[in-house]
Amino acid sequence: MTAYILCFILFLVGLYGVVIMRNLVKIAISVSIMEFSTFLFFALLGFIDGGVAPIVNPAEPDKIYVDPLPQALVLTAIVIGLATTALLMAVIIRLYRKYGTFDIREMKNLRG
Repeated sequence: MTAYILCFILFLVGLYGVVIMRNLVKIAISVSIMEFSTFLFFALLGFIDGGVAPIVNPAEPDKIYVDPLPQALVLTAIVIGLATTALLMAVIIRLYRKYGTFDIREMKNLRG
């Protein structure tokens, strides 16, 4: 239960960074922290204490098996998150070249 609470706290730290920060790079890092906390949460959902890999042996029917689906979904989400972060950084670089700053408030005032 403690790990789930820590995942929630990590998500809140990322959300705080997205809402409070004015620097676009820091906002992108905060979004990545939020993504990581959700990945960690989904990986924890598939964890069973004392569970083994889901290779079924009919001779031992009383084993507890771990569900591999959350781990597979997290691996897919990591790849999608990496692509999203790369696209976000590319947009940030283009905005920096146009406005010469990473600050959102200065960009709003320049309107160029």
